[in-house]
Amino acid sequence: MTKSPEKKRTSKPCPICGGPPADAFRPFCSRRCADVDLGRWLGGDYRLPAEEERPDDEPEEDPPQ
Repeated sequence: MTKSPEKKRTSKPCPICGGPPADAFRPFCSRRCADVDLGRWLGGDYRLPAEEERPDDEPEEDPPQ
């Protein structure tokens, strides 16, 4: 039997501190960096700005008579 080649993981740095990632916390290097990221999500730091949409049923100006 031939073995299938193992997939190589690209080793991107931790998105919080830039350190090498740990397999247990990938893509982070530690529990601390994973918790920092979670705190940022829960705090709304990663939200995208949005514009409020005008409702379609909003009346337009009356046409001149």
